[in-house]
Amino acid sequence: MNVRNCRKCGKIFNYVSGPPICMQCREEMERKFQEVKTYIMDNHHATIPQVAEACDVSTSQIQQWLREERLELAEGSGIVLYCENCEAPIRCGRFCDKCKNTMAHKLNDSIKMPEKPKPQPKKDPRDNPKMRFLN
Repeated sequence: MNVRNCRKCGKIFNYVSGPPICMQCREEMERKFQEVKTYIMDNHHATIPQVAEACDVSTSQIQQWLREERLELAEGSGIVLYCENCEAPIRCGRFCDKCKNTMAHKLNDSIKMPEKPKPQPKKDPRDNPKMRFLN
């Protein structure tokens, strides 16, 4: 059993996985997420500071949700994210589609599948040049 203190409220809880926060704080965070999602849907041109102020959420939390691809920005949104690799504007996540594909191909190329061994032709025991004795 893995017991930890919640990062938000300090309560002791049984940690299973994910961020180290208790179930009450996790549920509160999910309610805040739904509130932010609804606000962004209703106000397409709002910036991150405006959303943070209206929903009482930190700007870093909104950016985290965008990077985790839980939120996606609408076309023409006032919020702009940039690819961490090439600085291209993106709507969610950390990388643009081009960089994602490049990284996936590099990863696939770096992992080489082992070659199957070539089948050895079976030798006929009668072709053996050694002398055999029968009892």
